[in-house]
Amino acid sequence: MARPSGFDSFEKVKVLLEVLDRAYNRQSWHGTNLRGSIRGVTASVAAKRPAPGRHNIWELVVHAAYWKYTVLRRITAEPRGSFELKGSNWFTRPDNDADERLWNDDRALLERMHANLRTAVEGLANRDLCSVSPKSKVNLFELIAGIAAHDLYHAGQIQLIKRLTTSKQ
Repeated sequence: MARPSGFDSFEKVKVLLEVLDRAYNRQSWHGTNLRGSIRGVTASVAAKRPAPGRHNIWELVVHAAYWKYTVLRRITAEPRGSFELKGSNWFTRPDNDADERLWNDDRALLERMHANLRTAVEGLANRDLCSVSPKSKVNLFELIAGIAAHDLYHAGQIQLIKRLTTSKQ
């Protein structure tokens, strides 16, 4: 397929920032973004599991924060192990004894990871987007677009979990 006229000269970094923000916290045509999906969610709702052994909303939030950190690390070449929590990918969170302070801390972690990732992307030039991080198999453009898709995927899961867990009451 032929590229549209001017494709190579447009500001890809600005487009990626827009995509990141729409997936995380800006209004868009696609519906609820990740931050919107957890708006008004209490710790007790976030801790409910849709079924035994399944991830709850709280775990999805920390998982999303972790992957924002991972993409950031791949952009900046930060060393592994600098995430604020011990572990990787999935972090077990409360499912009975929900604490609002801890839930707010984990939501703030997600917010920080988004802000840090956004700052790193802002610092890129268009030419950087074709490079492949030594810690990745895809170029930075695909990696950054992918984390936006990841946010939306989990926003959809959260919307479903809210419906499933509140309809059981």
